[in-house]
Amino acid sequence: MQRKLPSQMKLSQLNILVAIAERSSFSEAALDLDMSQSAVSNAILALEADLGVTLFSRGRHGADLTGVGERVLIHARQILQIREEILKEVSFAKSLQAGKVRLTAIRSVATQFLPGIITRFKQQRPDATVSVVEQFNEASVEEDLRKGRADIGFTDDQVGDEFITGELFEDEYVVLLPPSFPLPNRQLSWDVLRTCPLIIPANEFSSDRQAYAHCDAFCEITRTDYYAKSDSTIVNMVAQGLGGAIIPRLAAEPIPSKVQVFSLPTPFFRTIRFAVLNSASLPPETTIFLKLLREFRYGALRFG
Repeated sequence: MQRKLPSQMKLSQLNILVAIAERSSFSEAALDLDMSQSAVSNAILALEADLGVTLFSRGRHGADLTGVGERVLIHARQILQIREEILKEVSFAKSLQAGKVRLTAIRSVATQFLPGIITRFKQQRPDATVSVVEQFNEASVEEDLRKGRADIGFTDDQVGDEFITGELFEDEYVVLLPPSFPLPNRQLSWDVLRTCPLIIPANEFSSDRQAYAHCDAFCEITRTDYYAKSDSTIVNMVAQGLGGAIIPRLAAEPIPSKVQVFSLPTPFFRTIRFAVLNSASLPPETTIFLKLLREFRYGALRFG
């Protein structure tokens, strides 16, 4: 007894089968597939010979599926759909392997918060790469997103309707005082703060302006002895006894042990949030990074 060889059915034959069935015409299917009519005909003849059945009845008015042809068509469409899903999965995997998440953030978030999130992301997607741009003001973060230089931004400012945002945590503004600054009973009051020379951040952060406006409502700050742009420079100047500073805790870290740290007499907080362009088409790896951010459980807790 002759052993029957396994079917040599090809995906290309199934694709042609579907095209003919949808148009009831070999010639129209050939046009749509950019093939010759003879190539289409030969592919179906080979498929019919392989399966041992007639799939189409050919006539003057076109090609109609036979009974078995209609049943084969159902499975052919399913197979082609599965093929599409396989290709999507492979494309997704390749994009992750070669993917890159581009972040832009105000400096304190870039140095103190992002490394932990990036570590979690890399545990899930070890082949992806991450770039981080540190900015000294919120406007630069928004500009990076608008210009397509970054996929996700991190800021402490409100952003426009063109962005989708999510709050991450609250960061307290603290008062840093030099080690030798006299503080009766280690109690910081507005009257005491008024006597302290301050080192003011020389940047364009709206949160800093809001914090100083908050302080001015209770205590007019008149002694500004120094300006500095870098957070670390401000902290080191305080440690050297040059003056005090009012600065977000996240920006102040790591705080030297000899520096005195206090909450404002009436506390003030800034909100750290992430933002993406509303119209942006985000690659898969960026979507995964966003998922990690949304799962971040600081919630309404205050940093520090």
